[in-house]
Amino acid sequence: MVGFELNPVYELIIDDLVNCKYAISDHFFSDEEVRILRNHLLLKQEQENFKKAAIGKLFNEQVIKEVRGDFILWMEEEKADEVEHMFFAKINDLIAYLNRTCYLGICESEFHYAIYPEGTFYQRHLDVFQNDNRRTLSLVFYLNDENWQADYGGELALFLEGENGQQSELKIQPLAGRMALFDSKTIEHEVKKVKQQRYSITGWLKTR
Repeated sequence: MVGFELNPVYELIIDDLVNCKYAISDHFFSDEEVRILRNHLLLKQEQENFKKAAIGKLFNEQVIKEVRGDFILWMEEEKADEVEHMFFAKINDLIAYLNRTCYLGICESEFHYAIYPEGTFYQRHLDVFQNDNRRTLSLVFYLNDENWQADYGGELALFLEGENGQQSELKIQPLAGRMALFDSKTIEHEVKKVKQQRYSITGWLKTR
């Protein structure tokens, strides 16, 4: 491809998505960008009304604390401030790269800030709706403090199918700056109970 430059970080993500249907990247954003995004989320927490997250879609939406306990604030790209523009610019660059190299046909994305208070969790589920299967890749970007400890909980658990049909559980620690991507349509997942408030940006890359 004339004028095309390989991105090593993106290439590692693609290799893992192709081979495993999930990828973990600890260097998608720089340490300084992670700090800026974390501080911005904390500022949003002070200034904005985060909504109790629900399950379902539109008129089927329900708030069920026994299923999920996070609070969210949707990010609107057309109304993005300077910090959010930085986030979306990087995400859109990844989308363009995926579409050019993997022909995924991603044409839309949606993201929200997510806060899990102490004691909350999100039970095992898929990220697609019965009447809307446009979500193709799920993405979680962690904005916890750099000193996040393993005993704080809040791991992302992916339930993976092995070659012999047996299922395994992969636990991903929500470390500051870590990004997890996985197939929205096939990988069930859950958020383990948190013992200290957990911060992230969560979203989906969508096809038509």
